[in-house]
Amino acid sequence: MEKLIVQIGASSDHFGAFAINCDGIYGAGNTVEECKQNLLEGLRLYISSNENLPEILKGDFEIEYHFDVQSILSHYSNVFTKPALERLTGINQKQLHHYATGLKKPRPEQRKKIETALHNLGKELLTIQL
Repeated sequence: MEKLIVQIGASSDHFGAFAINCDGIYGAGNTVEECKQNLLEGLRLYISSNENLPEILKGDFEIEYHFDVQSILSHYSNVFTKPALERLTGINQKQLHHYATGLKKPRPEQRKKIETALHNLGKELLTIQL
């Protein structure tokens, strides 16, 4: 199965998305969900109106979303407090605030810490049965 890779980024007032490995696929919205929906609608229109589809869109494919640090922190700001993120990542709250607002860009090691912490939390949550 092919994988369509979509990069999501945040600006000061909205989110934007584009396919990294397929030209012509874009989306935008006030929230990540709106952005994804707009991208999916654009993708549907692109597929239905284009006779010469790129190879990746001809068969079954899945969408993999990639976020920059500012976007993911902004998107989940109403779920994770800065103290909670500090406990999860080991990165101090002031630095996390700088990353979330785009004032500073994290080094690769810091990005990896954030990604690993979120993945570990996700794995832990998947093991819970209620």
